[in-house]
Amino acid sequence: MTGKLDIDHLRQWIGRSEEATDIVTAQLIRGLRATLFQEVGEPKTGDAAPFTVHWCLAQPVFPMSMLGPDGHPTRGGFLPPVPLPRRMWAGGEIAFLQPLRVGDESTRTSRIADVQVKSGSTGTLCFVAVEHSISSPRGVAIRERQDIVYREMTGSAPATAKAPPPKAQHRETHVSDPVLLFRYSALTFNGHRIHYDRDYVTRVEGYPGLIFHGPLQAALIIEMAAKLRSGKPPKKFTYRGLQPLFEGSEFSINANETDAGMELWIANAEGQPTMKATAVW
Repeated sequence: MTGKLDIDHLRQWIGRSEEATDIVTAQLIRGLRATLFQEVGEPKTGDAAPFTVHWCLAQPVFPMSMLGPDGHPTRGGFLPPVPLPRRMWAGGEIAFLQPLRVGDESTRTSRIADVQVKSGSTGTLCFVAVEHSISSPRGVAIRERQDIVYREMTGSAPATAKAPPPKAQHRETHVSDPVLLFRYSALTFNGHRIHYDRDYVTRVEGYPGLIFHGPLQAALIIEMAAKLRSGKPPKKFTYRGLQPLFEGSEFSINANETDAGMELWIANAEGQPTMKATAVW
């Protein structure tokens, strides 16, 4: 821990907002399609973008002098200055209202919705909930809540007996290649070193290898869910990270039909879920 965690101070960030705009370009769509294992094609103006293209749009840009040791911007600004060194996406919820399309000017309005501190098996955890509304010239396209978790550098979850891997009605497999992780970092202008700097992630943060992006896992799950429903995205998609997925191994995208919609998950080479999600149409 790098400083005292003053929850009353951090909660003063609740209600802060910011707005950013960007253009959905054909080149961006080509790169994202390739990274999501889709046919690249030749996207034209008006073509629908992959459903999570908004995670690539209007990302914050800071000079090198304002970056911290982990590659993220130094703490403060829009997000509260949580004095815990590890920062990752914990999960979230998305409502897809209409697609973003090539040529759209997209506007993202973001608001800090909540800040909470909890104690977990790895020590102190601070959760920051951020609400986003993404619009196009046709109106609101996506509403979203992102849950970001900050945690201490030391400590790891105690070992537990592994449950048998769940069986899937639908399954795709891919490999978590370091080039795949680099491409997604580039598409989202994400400087977080855990995704591309092996020396940093193993020697400083103590992980066994590069870490697969949480948003990339969620994006792959969403695209599979839509593909199983004739290209229609869910009206409500809720996801939660369970454990890191590391580079260099096979992983699978899995889905089971339910009475309410679908249960979906990413699993590592051992079949253990690393992210779970539910989708409702």
